[in-house]
Amino acid sequence: MNHAGRLRRLGDALGGHGVDGLLVSNLTNIRYLTGFTGSNALLVVRPGDAIFLTDFRYLERVAPLREFLEVRQVNQEILRVAGEQVAAALPPGGRAGFEAAHLSFAQHRLLAAALPGAELVPTNGAVEQLRAVKDEQEQEAIRRAAAQLEPVYAALADEGLAGRSEVEVAWRIQELFHEAGTQGAAFDSIVASSEAGALPHAEPRDTVVAGNTLVTLDLGCRLDGYCSDCTRTFATGPLPAELEEIYGLCLQAQLAGLAAVKPGAGGAEVDAVVRDLIGEAGHGQHFQHGTGHGVGLDIHEAPRLATTSSATLEAGMVVTVEPGIYLPGVGGVRIEDLVIVTADGAERLTGYPKELITTG
Repeated sequence: MNHAGRLRRLGDALGGHGVDGLLVSNLTNIRYLTGFTGSNALLVVRPGDAIFLTDFRYLERVAPLREFLEVRQVNQEILRVAGEQVAAALPPGGRAGFEAAHLSFAQHRLLAAALPGAELVPTNGAVEQLRAVKDEQEQEAIRRAAAQLEPVYAALADEGLAGRSEVEVAWRIQELFHEAGTQGAAFDSIVASSEAGALPHAEPRDTVVAGNTLVTLDLGCRLDGYCSDCTRTFATGPLPAELEEIYGLCLQAQLAGLAAVKPGAGGAEVDAVVRDLIGEAGHGQHFQHGTGHGVGLDIHEAPRLATTSSATLEAGMVVTVEPGIYLPGVGGVRIEDLVIVTADGAERLTGYPKELITTG
């Protein structure tokens, strides 16, 4: 990963955020910028240089970072010392940026006390904007994480779902990820059968999966820190007409959403393609979450595909397309693929079939 290049891009972009320097406190953003994966660090970034602060536990681990930034040891009061470093790095009367979404009120007070001569300026998304477009190494890491999901779905379908509790199926997903050598689940897997399928973020229950119903499985894993995400909905036998109907509609909407993903498309525009199709079929009230989200070091990151999204898709962005239809008290369906935005469309990374599969 070209961490030095990422730091340069962030430094060059600081003027656009109205600051002379930025204190990066979010550990995921620090990992993106430097490769550091420990639990205690702060990063001071200015145009042209950066200072990395951590404690003695990580000095050996961060030795390679010295090739492209300055590393300083701070064993106690790291935020206060970071504030002093920011103050020293700024011009007189300079503007010091901080990550507003990742700094608590108490931490802000500590930082302000260490910066009496500077103006503290909240920033939002300075690093996340850079993270939204993945370089080739990041794309390959996500491809490999996504490739782990198809054999998991195949194993679950072969083993059958009916007669097993949702909790048991969720645990089996963890086992399969472990057996495949991943870094574990990217999020708590969703296993939702029968009426629980109407809950978009259902938690696995001790309830045994019944026959002749739908079961939604939403899962993802991590490899080299990068996430994957995919949802499939299975049948456990012949379905009531109502459930069969919404499955077909959800699949139609999902395919339309995939076709709409391309450079220059707006996040709200892609969402509208999916939402309008479901709404015209009379199920608009049964689809109220966004159509998709970015995936990378975090399972949910920029850009969003939603009615309120202001994002414009660019080649290299990685997003999900995941419409769902949820009938309260009856059941639900969600179908989700993970894609890379390419120069002329989208590359689908999650290849397990989407046609309705019936498993025991």
